[in-house]
This record gives sequence, structure tokens and C-alpha cells, in this order.
Amino acid sequence: MMEEFHKIRRLPPYVFEQVNRLKASARARGADIIDLGMGNPDLPTPQAIVDKLCDVVRDPRTHRYSSSRGIPGLRRAQAAYYERRFGVKLDPETQVVATLGSKEGFANMAQAITAPGDVVLCPNPTYPIHTFGFIMSGGVVRAIPAEPDENFIPALERAVRYSTPKPLALILNYPSNPTACMASLDFYKDVVAFARRNDLIILSDLAYSEIYFDGNPPPSVLEVPGAMDVTVEFTSMSKTFSMPGWRMGFAVGNERLIAALSRVKSYLDYGAFTPIQVAAAAALNSDGSEIEEVREVYHRRRDVLVESFGRAGWEVPPPPATMFAWVPIPEAYRALGSLEFSKLLVEKAEVAVAPGIGFGEFGDQHVRIALVENEHRIRQAARSIKRFLATAPENTDNVIPLGARR
Repeated sequence: MMEEFHKIRRLPPYVFEQVNRLKASARARGADIIDLGMGNPDLPTPQAIVDKLCDVVRDPRTHRYSSSRGIPGLRRAQAAYYERRFGVKLDPETQVVATLGSKEGFANMAQAITAPGDVVLCPNPTYPIHTFGFIMSGGVVRAIPAEPDENFIPALERAVRYSTPKPLALILNYPSNPTACMASLDFYKDVVAFARRNDLIILSDLAYSEIYFDGNPPPSVLEVPGAMDVTVEFTSMSKTFSMPGWRMGFAVGNERLIAALSRVKSYLDYGAFTPIQVAAAAALNSDGSEIEEVREVYHRRRDVLVESFGRAGWEVPPPPATMFAWVPIPEAYRALGSLEFSKLLVEKAEVAVAPGIGFGEFGDQHVRIALVENEHRIRQAARSIKRFLATAPENTDNVIPLGARR
């Protein structure tokens, strides 16, 4: 009984927990930590959505078990959203299922389709559930590039040619968490054609479909003719409507894959609380003004981050989408790796970021900065960063890079 369980042994230590412990310890000492680490939206849920929840929750009939697939009105609302936003027609009975956030949907899809030893092609770096959902399901993950550029299809060709068994599925995540890079519709056309030729399932994470800047809305892979034959796409209301704690998302797409996910979910949950589902449907059926307001807040924060950190001496590439910036570690600290650098930031600058290594080995030269503090706090963080960078040699005197440890 003392030996660790098989699935637990397959999971590495949670990288972010080390930074979280340092944050908690510093705050216990009275430090004012500016937390730009966890992607936990600080904006309140729009009042109209909260009011709808309060209205519905007063009806005791809504307090009973709900449906794990999602109530019909919610599935119809999601189908209507896809038709308005992407021009994609969905059958709400067979091609839409509500999930407890996109994270749960992704993990249960992995449970539904993965046999022990199945190979899944996954970007590196990427959001951890893309990798560990399949690892926990007994699958094997093969890394592919995260950037949707001219190297992507050749990398897929090599992965298919040299993987045994032949890969089962391909994960896409654009706009990307953590890198914020975006994919074009032409890119999706090439990927869909490749997947159809090689009998690959496409699992697309589109959680940041509405958090984009500079008038460039991200497309859905389902806009590509033929994509419905091989694709399921996951979306979330967490960022779009500032509803992270409500745990509401969707999987849409291929009927066979949606049926498999629905069957697994039917054994595991009864769906979200009905008043939450009704309020979510109301949000999806609204005029979209709430979405625009949320987008504008993140846009302003992005611009403040890029400008103030740049003046502090740490250049931040402007993200075209998401609520994150993917930022190279300053040269003086690069040898430390992202975890030690992130810990140093908490200790010396009282600023928390997410170490890139937590998103995969190829993320270790970066950190992810979340736009989850207001503009004043972002500028305050920049001032602390400026003081920190001014004493670079002093800061690194007692830090041993991970690669040098025995």
C-alpha cells in the first residue's frame, strides 16, 4: 500500500505548486504579491448573467439533477452561437454537449477515445490538460511544434511516419495557451486535409475564441469543409463571459466523437447546476456587448503591460489574443530556467508569473504573464521589475541553475 499508484506515477510534480507555495509564504510575511501567474479572470461576471441565475435558482424544480449533456436550451444556444460567429451549422441534439469547463471536456474525451499505448500528437508547449488528459488515460504523447507555421505539416508527416502505433489524434490550440499564437483558416485547411488523409482525430481547444485584439477574430477549424468528419472543438465561457468558477464549456463537432464523450460523461456526472446552464444560455443568446467589454479590458491591459515592462527593461512581445503574454526570460537570468527565475521574481520583486516549463520542456526559456491585475497593478509590477533587473548579478549569486544540480 506504500507504493505510488500507477496513474499517479505517470504524473510529474505540479510545477506551479512550487511558485504557489512561495507566494503563500511571502503573503504570510505581509508581502504584497502582484499575481500575474494563474489565468484566473478577475473581472466580475456580467450582472445580467448573475441576475438570470438568481431568478432561476428561486424555482425549486431547478434544484434537482440536471442532464450531463446539457439542457436542450443551452445546446441550442451554443449551436446558434457557432452559426453566428463562424458560419458553422450544428445539430444541438447530436453535435453539441455541455461540459464542466473545456478542461473537463478534454479529459473525458481522452477517456472516451484512448486505448493503452495510443499515440497522440500534442503541441509543446501547451496547456497541461492537453498532455496529461491522455497520459492519465494510458496514452503516449508525441510532441509537435506549437507554432502554426511552415514547419507544422512537415513535423506532422514525420510524426506519423515514425510513430508506432500510428497516431490516434492531433491536438490543436489556437489562440494558444500559453504562447498566444493564432492560426489562420488556410492553416486549418492544410491540417484538416492531412488529418483526413491519415485518419487522425482533431481535437481543437478554442477557449480563447473571443479574447483577441487588433480586429483579428480567430477562426474555428470547423469552418473548413470536411472538418466535421474528423473534429471535435472545445470552447469555454470562463474567459469569454468572465465565468471561470461557473465551470461551463462545450464540445461540438463530429457526431460519433460527441456520442462517445456523452456516454462517458453519463457515467460520471449529472451536468452543471440547472440555473447555471440557463444563465449560460442567456449569455450565449445576448447581443455580445458583454464580450466586447471584456475584450477591451484585456486589450488595454495588454498595451499597459507591453509599454510599462518595456520601459522597465523587459521586452514583452504583444500577444495578438488570449489573456496571456509569452515572454522570453531576460538574458541575464536565462540559464536559471523558468522555474528558478519565477521563484526569484516572487522573492525579489514580489511579482508572480507562471514558469514556462509547466507547459512543456520547450517552454523553459519563457514565462507566461497573465493579464489578471488592473492597469495600476501592472504598472506597479513593472516598477518592481525595473528595480529587480537593475541588480541582476546580485540576484543570481546564490541561485544554482537546475541543469547544474546533482
